[in-house]
Amino acid sequence: MAEALVTTFKPYVGSVHPIESITLLPSGGGRFEVTIDSELIYSKAATGQHTTNDFVIKQVRARLK
Repeated sequence: MAEALVTTFKPYVGSVHPIESITLLPSGGGRFEVTIDSELIYSKAATGQHTTNDFVIKQVRARLK
């Protein structure tokens, strides 16, 4: 996931697009959450399953428009 995000969005970081930075934070207990600008867009704890790179990339792209 980290590699997919950095590879996909590195050209946007620091440019005129609304991505100021990309930060990945490790967590414990099998928890995996994705937030964009403090908005939770995915929670493994809530769904009981892991997300895909494509889903997360699609959510980030939607916020670039």
